[in-house]
Amino acid sequence: MKLYDELVARGLIAQVTNEDEIREMIDNGKATFYIGFDPTADSLHVGHFMALCLMKRLQMAGNKPIALIGGGTAMIGDPSGRTDMRSMMTQETIQHNCDCFKKQMERFIEFGEGKARMVNNADWLLNLNYVDFIREIGGCFSVNNMLRAECFKQRMEKGLSFLEFNYMPMQSYDFYYLFQHYGCNMQFGGNDQWSNKLGGTELIRRKLGKDAHAMTITLLLNSEGKKMGKTAKGAVWLDPNKTTPFEFYQYWRNVEDADVLKCIRMLTFLPLEQINEMDSWKDAQLNTAKEILAYELTKLVHGEEEAEKAKAAAKALFAGGGDDANMPTTEITADQLTDGKIGILNLMVACGLAPSNKQARQLVEQGGVLVNDEKVPSAQFTITEDMLREGVKIRKGKKVFHKAILK
Repeated sequence: MKLYDELVARGLIAQVTNEDEIREMIDNGKATFYIGFDPTADSLHVGHFMALCLMKRLQMAGNKPIALIGGGTAMIGDPSGRTDMRSMMTQETIQHNCDCFKKQMERFIEFGEGKARMVNNADWLLNLNYVDFIREIGGCFSVNNMLRAECFKQRMEKGLSFLEFNYMPMQSYDFYYLFQHYGCNMQFGGNDQWSNKLGGTELIRRKLGKDAHAMTITLLLNSEGKKMGKTAKGAVWLDPNKTTPFEFYQYWRNVEDADVLKCIRMLTFLPLEQINEMDSWKDAQLNTAKEILAYELTKLVHGEEEAEKAKAAAKALFAGGGDDANMPTTEITADQLTDGKIGILNLMVACGLAPSNKQARQLVEQGGVLVNDEKVPSAQFTITEDMLREGVKIRKGKKVFHKAILK
């Protein structure tokens, strides 16, 4: 199976322009493509994971990736998938985040002469003269068409700022610039980016002629991928200082039954023949599939040694072992205690095991919470300061383990 057909079989392709040409270029290593990453934090998260894996697959087939860091567009903020305006970041914060991204990407992509390159659109966008920019490309964009785009329609109810309205022309200009300066002939992005991607393709054709080869392709679940990393406590990061390898392993170990094979297809590099054999797996076999998923992805992000340690720690916990060295841990401070105690509901929220006391109460009343391997008898249960000094092991359901310890 050639690469394009494999991407389709793995569920990665949603929409394309010029499918026959895209297929020919990807299969024969002729694509110089870019994927954009907005530096809104100092670490990539699992929502970026699909894009990184795609870049790796394409590079392995001889295609050349360009990792575009949106240092310039981050000064505006992408309205896609938003109901409110993004907070503004300083240039110093954006640059710091860009530096962090590059270090993490190097685990997936090989950078260097004739290989992948990383560029920052701040290098060209921040130096543009606004009047010249509008004169050059403004006539290529129809306001009526822009307002029909999904990325803007979602914001119209609460009010779309003129600041954000500039995002589509600026992102489109990125493709135009990369096409001219780096021979970039293809762009990838999520479904939520489709309008922006088409804008870039159309801009190249309008400015450089219909024969200009600029193509667009989107990923089936990249938009959902942005939601993949969300948990009660926050995002699932690729930085081990933010999300430990054990927590990362556990996140994938606990995916829904309906999603496990989809994730294995899209995110791992296991052969499709091996994955297809899992289609008939049920019940306990799905737990085995989750362990395969968790191990393969932890190995990709953190290396084989950390994947082995996370796997061993998870097995010890599920078997009722006492090894909690790699268990996710939250430090509780003395000012969180009242009369030397903390209620189980407050503790669960503090540890990110529930988003609110109400949901924590429901879990307790359903009998799904254990403290030090003993079922919590009621929502009024409290944990003492002495218990926290020694470390308290909390189990939510059958799969989620956490430790709380006094700071």
